[in-house]
Amino acid sequence: MSESEVEVDSKDTREVIMEATFRALSEHGYKDLRVRDIGDEMEMSRQVIHYHFDGKYDLLSSFLEYIIDQYEGSVEVEGETNPRSELDARIDQCLFGPEFDEFSHWDRMKVYHELYAHAQNDEQHRELFDDHYARIQGSIVEVIEAGIADGEFREVNAERMGQLVTDVIHAARERRISLDHEDAPAEARKAIDEFILDSLYPPSRT
Repeated sequence: MSESEVEVDSKDTREVIMEATFRALSEHGYKDLRVRDIGDEMEMSRQVIHYHFDGKYDLLSSFLEYIIDQYEGSVEVEGETNPRSELDARIDQCLFGPEFDEFSHWDRMKVYHELYAHAQNDEQHRELFDDHYARIQGSIVEVIEAGIADGEFREVNAERMGQLVTDVIHAARERRISLDHEDAPAEARKAIDEFILDSLYPPSRT
């Protein structure tokens, strides 16, 4: 087997482990999760997990990066999209999610937010979430600043507005997951439009 084939095989194996971790976390939760539970969700030997990861913590850290990469890498925006349309696409992605072959957006968000809740006691995981938050906020700020530069949006504090949008997204997802308020994302989307995004335009355009 060539070096490139080994690399592909390793990547495919890690994908299998990550998806097995999704299934195990969904069933057992973060606190009670064991490596054995993840192994039970795979057709491969559990020893494969120990070959790729140095224990449960190393595996969950990689799993967290895997979840984050899925969301950061799946926003599709056409090159000629105007700033408002790009903001709409990015916000919809965060609130309603991409489609997955296995597990819905909310199945995955449930696992994401369970890990998020434990991050307060875990410096490494907290840093991963913090960086993820900063990139989401930064992507929104970047579009707002571009809209201001193009004259489509009025002068605003782009950093503060990006933070507000990101906080509303996180709060709505948490309410949907923790309180089972299924309308939370849609209501948050309406509020973002009415009270935040519409305010980006000069009075003559609203």
